[in-house]
Amino acid sequence: MEIILASSNNHKLQEIRKILPKSCILLPMKEVGISDDIEETGSTFHENALIKAQHIYDLTNKSSLADDSGLEVYYLNNEPGVYSARYAGEPSNTENNIDKLLFNLTGIEKRMARFVTVLCFFSEKGSINYFEGEVKGKITFERKGTNGFGYDPVFVPDGYTKTFAEMTDEEKNSTSHRAVALRKFKAFLKLQRNNDKG
Repeated sequence: MEIILASSNNHKLQEIRKILPKSCILLPMKEVGISDDIEETGSTFHENALIKAQHIYDLTNKSSLADDSGLEVYYLNNEPGVYSARYAGEPSNTENNIDKLLFNLTGIEKRMARFVTVLCFFSEKGSINYFEGEVKGKITFERKGTNGFGYDPVFVPDGYTKTFAEMTDEEKNSTSHRAVALRKFKAFLKLQRNNDKG
């Protein structure tokens, strides 16, 4: 089964490929000739995921998968939220985003936060399904680790002492918000395959 991923983020592509079954061929949108910068105009993760998945489906009439993820920091009224990738403004810059986050938390001890992922799967038949994942944790006072991407160097999930950026891919993929959502999607695909056989 071929699915077009509505993203040009190679880190995200590799992370998703490691979790989905080998029977699921995930293609980056550039590989099918799409280089559009899809504007995320939604006010929720669900809306943005749908905008991206539908854009790819409308262009190709093929199954598409989009993910909208973000970091919500409770002290900051759930900022940066849907603006996580553009928190420090355009163009999107990870280091600037982290700098702004740490600055906004200067002197704050209560640094509880959560990572959220919403996957939107737009099937070839035109049906739409959502899969959600979250992981709670806290924001560190400084960057730690070089693995991962985004806010990974400053997020420690509950029950761990390491940031996502200090974890191996295997460790992160066993606990991350995206992994939780992807496992739900994986179970959905398996159920669909079984129903098709039946």
